[in-house]
Amino acid sequence: MTTTTTAASKSEQAYEWIRSRITGHQYSPGYRLVLGSIADDLQMSVVPVREAIRRLEAEGLVTFERNVGARVTLVDESEYAHTMQTLGVVEGSATALSAPLLTESALAEAERINDRMARMLDHLDAHAFTELNRQFHSVLFEPCPNPHLLELVHRGWSRLSGIRDSTFASIPGRAQHSVEEHTEILELIRAGADPLEIELAARNHRWRTMDAFLDALHARSAPTTGDLS
Repeated sequence: MTTTTTAASKSEQAYEWIRSRITGHQYSPGYRLVLGSIADDLQMSVVPVREAIRRLEAEGLVTFERNVGARVTLVDESEYAHTMQTLGVVEGSATALSAPLLTESALAEAERINDRMARMLDHLDAHAFTELNRQFHSVLFEPCPNPHLLELVHRGWSRLSGIRDSTFASIPGRAQHSVEEHTEILELIRAGADPLEIELAARNHRWRTMDAFLDALHARSAPTTGDLS
């Protein structure tokens, strides 16, 4: 094995190790990532750890601050809400426009993905569940014949790249409801429901996730009885 290959392997190891702790909330928003300490824990130099941090920064999970260094990205509540509100609108429209173009094969694929999500509910892996969730919705909106609308959907998903894993990790109960709502959307599409009904179902599905996540954020930030004096 070459030195370059070894470095890449260690960088991947560090990436997966740090990422799992961020998405599993062992490293909470604002947590400072000390490269030397992480390198010691992983028994490697800081070089692959630095490369891993750069990848996580590109994904939006880590933020560099002047005179501070790397921290787990804080949730910008307003940015999250605005992105989810917009995504609900454009993804709902894209799904409605895609509906007449979805073949039985595509719907069966979406159903298989949702079944896999359902089987994960008892032992939720937020990262894997989130990826399946992305795949499910992608099947439904990608056939959208309006390229401008589709571009807006892609942009919205990209903006959420740094927080999607945190969503289901923070509100695991939402996963069950999400699977159920997926089933309802598929039933509407298969039944040839009015496009507006499909659009609203997809939009409200996105907004319910937003509401649940924001409620969880507020609950965590609310002072406990012991904080009141």
